[in-house]
Amino acid sequence: MVYTILASLCTGMAVSCFLILVFDLASMVQLEKQEENVESKRLPVFIRMFLPLAPTLRKLAKSELFDTFRRRTAEMLEMSGFDEAISCEDFVSVRIIMGALGFLFFFLMLFAGQLLMGVLILFLLVIYPPTWLKGVIRRRHLSILKALPNMLDLLTLSVEAGKNFLTALRDILEKRPIDPLGEEFLRALREIQLGKSRQKALKEMSLRVRQPELSSVVDSIVQAEELGISIGQILKVQGDQLRTKRFARAETLANEAPVKILFPVVIFIFPSVFLILLGPIATQAMKVFGN
Repeated sequence: MVYTILASLCTGMAVSCFLILVFDLASMVQLEKQEENVESKRLPVFIRMFLPLAPTLRKLAKSELFDTFRRRTAEMLEMSGFDEAISCEDFVSVRIIMGALGFLFFFLMLFAGQLLMGVLILFLLVIYPPTWLKGVIRRRHLSILKALPNMLDLLTLSVEAGKNFLTALRDILEKRPIDPLGEEFLRALREIQLGKSRQKALKEMSLRVRQPELSSVVDSIVQAEELGISIGQILKVQGDQLRTKRFARAETLANEAPVKILFPVVIFIFPSVFLILLGPIATQAMKVFGN
C-alpha cells in the first residue's frame, strides 16, 4: 500500500514537471523576440512546479506566525533580483508546501523501512529553496563586485567630460550589456525619471542589494552631493579602491588554491601514483617470498 501511494506521488510529480516544461517551451515559441539587453528572470522548475498551489496558502503565509520569516525572505528576494518574478508570500507558501510534502515522504519512507531515503528527500525539499536563493545572491554580489570598478571608470570619464551624473549613467546603460549591476542602476534611473529624488533612489538601491562595495559607493555619492564635492573625483577614488580590493581578493584566492587542491590530490591522485609505482614491486616481492 505504501509503495503504491509513493509510486503514485512520484508519477504525479514527474507528469507535473513534464507539463511545466512543455508549457514553458510553448510560451517561449509564442512570445515575441525580446530585446537583447533584457535578461528574463526564470525560477527553477522545482519551484515553479509548486507555484500554482501557492495561492491556497497565501493567507497562512501572511499571518503573524511567519512575520520574521517573511521579512527575511523579502530581503533575500530583493537581494537576488527575483522580487519582481515572485512575491514574498508566494515564495513562503511554496516553502511551506515543499516542507509539508517532505515530511509526508519522510513518514512514508519510514513506514516502508527506508529511513535514509526519507531523510534525504526531506532534506532536499526543505533545504533546496533557501540554498538556491542564497546561491543566486552570492553570484549576483560577485558579479556586481567585478563590474563595479569598470562602471565607475566610465562614469568618471563621462562626468569629467562635462556630462551630469544621470545623463552619463543613462548613456552607459544603453551601450553596455545588462548585468546585475546594470539592472539595479537601470531600476534606480527609472525611479528617478518617475519623480523620486536621486539620493533616495540610490539609497533604496543600496538597501535593496546589500552589497558592501556598492553601498560604500552609494554613500560616497550621496555624501558628495550633500557637501557639494565633485562627483567625478569621488567616483575616481572609489574606482581605484575597488580595483585594489579586487586585485587583493584575486591574490587571496590564488594563495588559497594550493590548500584547496591538497585534499583531492591526497585522496584521488596519490593512491593511483602509489599503485602504479609500488604495484609491480609488491607483485614481485610476493612472488619471491611465495617461492
